[in-house]
Amino acid sequence: MSTPPSRRKPRTDAERNRARVLEAARALFAEHGQDVQMAEVARVAEVGIGTLYRHFPTRQALIEAAAESRSAELLDHARARCLGEADPARALALFVEHVGEVLAADRGMSQVIEGVVGTTEPQGRTGEALRDVARELVERGKAVGAFRADAATSDVNMIVCGLASVIRNGAGDWRRFAEIALDGLKPGAGSPTVIQNG
Repeated sequence: MSTPPSRRKPRTDAERNRARVLEAARALFAEHGQDVQMAEVARVAEVGIGTLYRHFPTRQALIEAAAESRSAELLDHARARCLGEADPARALALFVEHVGEVLAADRGMSQVIEGVVGTTEPQGRTGEALRDVARELVERGKAVGAFRADAATSDVNMIVCGLASVIRNGAGDWRRFAEIALDGLKPGAGSPTVIQNG
């Protein structure tokens, strides 16, 4: 009785091709921004254009998948490196620093994502999982007095959004911005100044 042929290899090949397409797309978008064409992605990934369209039927689908891939890598780093750091203040600094490094290296990619998705903020379950990591780091820091009592996850989101803006607009040293912003979460920073409208 013959052994039926394995179905695992075609699936593995398909997954490998999909990963190659995403890797090529992210590199090309990071370097060339909106100018990248689907045929160029297929050429760099060394797959046929039909293979590319089987995985990503539209350019938008490819960009959304590339955005999700980037967000998933941020999440993997946050879980492995930041949650494993005993010092909560250091852990949050590592989190923000890594986001800054990725955004600084991926300016063209960020531009493409924003053009399609409307925001570079991680979406869906991955985005929620990243916010959960930030929430845990903030709560850990508050529990040991490393952060001010009114520190919140939304503060981390504001810091990351400000960081993204500094990088996108070339408005200065993003590492300096991150350092000053994170200092604002420390207990010695005191109560925020209320800015009145008008």
